Amino acid sequence: MRENIKKLFGKNKIARKVRQAAKWLDGKFYGCAQPPLAICVLKGSVFFFCDLVRAMRVPVQIDFISVSSYGDGKQSSGKPEITRLPSAEISGRDVIIVEDVVDSGLTLAATKSYFEEAGAKSVVCVTLLDKPSRREAPVSADFYCFTAGDEFVVGYGLDFAQKYRDLPYVGALEN
Repeated sequence: MRENIKKLFGKNKIARKVRQAAKWLDGKFYGCAQPPLAICVLKGSVFFFCDLVRAMRVPVQIDFISVSSYGDGKQSSGKPEITRLPSAEISGRDVIIVEDVVDSGLTLAATKSYFEEAGAKSVVCVTLLDKPSRREAPVSADFYCFTAGDEFVVGYGLDFAQKYRDLPYVGALEN
């Protein structure tokens, strides 16, 4: 069943990039009066999120948001819908959005807008994968671990129809 996946980024390479992202965040939020609020965009970024916050030295508060735009297909609906809101107070907080993939940018734009409208002091985004060739919205992550092409990626939390999240690497789903 998994023979149709081309490995792109192995677990050791992912671990190195996660440590780099954590170091970048530590530098950005070192000495802040209040711990930043790290927001996991469910479900795809959960593995990346857990590894990232554990690698950080700066204390963080964690919470979750869920945004739906793919369903069980390979194409975004183009209309992201926030289906689960964080429970933490947002106003006056530094917010770190942790994404799995920024491709069209529509989900990131909707998520950033939500936090800005909720009164966040600052909003930064860290993503595992950036797909700039697919960008439709004028947004980008503040830090990305890897750049990917137009392939559909799975593994390390990323799925296709709720399958392949458990892979310890990121791979491209081949037809």
